[in-house]
Amino acid sequence: MESEPLYNLLQLPKEVDQPTEEELPRGEKKKYLPPSSRKDPKFEELQKVLMEWINTTLLPEHIVVRSLEEDMFDGLILHHLFQKLAALKLEVEEISLTSASQRRKLGVILEAVNQSLQVEEQQAKWSVETIFNKDLLATLHLLVALAKHFQPELPLPDNVQVEVIHIESTKTGLKSDKLVEQLTEECSSHKDQPSQDTFDELFKLAPEKVHTVKEAIVSFVNQKVESLGLSVQSLDTQLHNVTLALELLKDEGLLNHPINPEDIVNKDAKSTLRILYSLFQKHALRTEGAGVPHGTPN
Repeated sequence: MESEPLYNLLQLPKEVDQPTEEELPRGEKKKYLPPSSRKDPKFEELQKVLMEWINTTLLPEHIVVRSLEEDMFDGLILHHLFQKLAALKLEVEEISLTSASQRRKLGVILEAVNQSLQVEEQQAKWSVETIFNKDLLATLHLLVALAKHFQPELPLPDNVQVEVIHIESTKTGLKSDKLVEQLTEECSSHKDQPSQDTFDELFKLAPEKVHTVKEAIVSFVNQKVESLGLSVQSLDTQLHNVTLALELLKDEGLLNHPINPEDIVNKDAKSTLRILYSLFQKHALRTEGAGVPHGTPN
């Protein structure tokens, strides 16, 4: 694609932080995500899936990621995530307070990540500099690679691509290209995608039955908590101590689908039903002496 002067493109909004010629030395290049790319639905979905995956993985350690762009740069969360996924111990300091120590820590972590993923440093789409400088694209490339390697069944949205503005400082000034960056591959067959769980299918194919399922599960819950003097009237508003509850469920092996604590707090019906149905399955297994039932309760 032929380069064109930066001023010929649509003017970049302030949040893109476009450099001046003094800030970008001659010969250097940088890339920026325009707001239109950041607001792309599949791009936003990819970030949401990755955040839920990280938060579910690190739930026992009480670590919560709220922004992939702002929370990953210093290596703290990446350190815990990689140790958990790879089941190994990295000899790095737990908390790094200075920029120099954070960069050193990132270097150790990324070296171990690249070895685990069998990626050469020169071929990697991430680096200490890009991660430390909060490059969202580099961070996403890294997390997608980790997810595909350690949890290939994670339902990442396929064929996520965004338009990126590459800016280069030349002797005649700043010039730019608009290029498309691929974050996840296009899936050639739906057979390669992990199947949706019961409640994905319920909300998609039979939304009119959701209320009936809610009533059945509320009835089941009230039968079990009546002796404690408790009563549940609404699944949407009467759940508290969510993080602790999810941690206990995960420890008992009851969660078959990643659950984000914030989804419960935000009254997401699908996530609430997943948790309570996990308890229903456990109860049915104990009382019937049979295998775990499939599908939603009748």
